Amino acid sequence: MPPHLQKEARLRALPSPPLSEARTSAKLAALHARLSLSPRLPVETLARCLVDGTADPNPDFSNTSLSTLGRDLYSYYTAEAILCRYPRLPTAVVFAAMNAYVGPNTLTQITKEWGVELVAEPGGEVDPGYLQCKREDSMLVRQRSKKKSSDSPVATLKESLPRIVGLNPPTPARHSWSRGVSSMTVQDDEFGGSTEGNGQSLTTAAAATTVEDACARFVQAVMGAVYLHRGKQAAKTFFKEHILSRHLDIGKMFEFKAPTRDLTRLCAREGLDSPVARILSETGRLSRHPVFIVGVFAGREKLGEGTGSSLNEARVRAAVGALKGWYLYSPLDAMVPSEAEGPHAKRWKPGLIDIGEVIC
Repeated sequence: MPPHLQKEARLRALPSPPLSEARTSAKLAALHARLSLSPRLPVETLARCLVDGTADPNPDFSNTSLSTLGRDLYSYYTAEAILCRYPRLPTAVVFAAMNAYVGPNTLTQITKEWGVELVAEPGGEVDPGYLQCKREDSMLVRQRSKKKSSDSPVATLKESLPRIVGLNPPTPARHSWSRGVSSMTVQDDEFGGSTEGNGQSLTTAAAATTVEDACARFVQAVMGAVYLHRGKQAAKTFFKEHILSRHLDIGKMFEFKAPTRDLTRLCAREGLDSPVARILSETGRLSRHPVFIVGVFAGREKLGEGTGSSLNEARVRAAVGALKGWYLYSPLDAMVPSEAEGPHAKRWKPGLIDIGEVIC
C-alpha cells in the first residue's frame, strides 16, 4: 500500500485528529490569531479545545477537563461581577443575568462570531480547525428542547419562587418540594436549573450531544486553556473582552405582578413613609390621547416617576420605576473579590451586602 494511503487509513482509525496535525492546519492558525491568543498557548491545546467528549471518549485528547475548568471560571467571574455591581438584585434576576452572559445560547453565538465551524462527522482525517462532536438525532433534539422550555430556569423560578417580587403566580411543578431558593443557590447549577442528568464525567462521555452544548463546552475549554497557560490575570482579561464587554440591559429582566403593593412593603421594611402617588403634570385629559405624569413619594422623597395614558397606568409605571431604582442600585466604587488576588492585587474594600428581595 502506498505511504499516503497508509497514512489516510491510520488517520481514519482515530476518533479525532492527532496533535501532530495541528501545526499544519490553516484554520487553527487563523483561529489562534483571531482570538489574539498568546504564543505561550500552543495550537495543540487549541486543537484539543475543539474536540468534544462525544467525538473522542479519551479525556486526554478531548476538551472535557478544560471545559469543566472554564465553566467554573466563567461562573465565578460572572457571579462576582453581577453581585458586586448590583448587590440588591433578586435571586431570579441574578440567575437570568448569569444565563444571558454565559448561558449555552450566548456561548453558541460566541462560537459563531469566532468563525468556528462544526464538522459533519468527527474522525482522525478531519482538519483540526473544525469543532468536532457527535450530534444527537434531530427527533431527540426536538424532544429535549420541549423539555427544556417547560423546565427552564426561568419557568422553574416562577414556579418555585412565587412569593418573590416580580414573579408570576405559581403553577404546579414536578419537583416543587425541593426547588426553593436554597436548593437553586446551593444544589443547582449557576443558572438556577436542575443539575439532574446534566454535565459530562471526566472519565465517561455521552454518546451524542447537541450543537448548543458542544459550542458551549468549546468556549469554556478555551477559557480553561488560557487560565492554564497564561495564568489568572490573562483569564480575567479574556473574560472581560469576550463576555463582560457584551451589553446586557438588566432592567428589562424584571417582571412585576403588583408593583404598587411591592413598593408599599419595601417602604415599610426600610422604615419609610407609605408611598403616595401624586400628579405632576397632565395634558389632553379630555382628548383621545391624554398623557399623565405621576410621581410616587414617600414623605417628601420622590421615589419614582411614570407616564401613561391613564392615571392608573402612570401610577403603576411610577411604582415600577421606583422598584427598579432600588434593585438596580450600583455602588460607584464597586470592587470584585478577584481584584484582591495576585501580585498586583488591590486593597480589599468590602462591598454592600443587601438584606435581600422583598418577600410578599
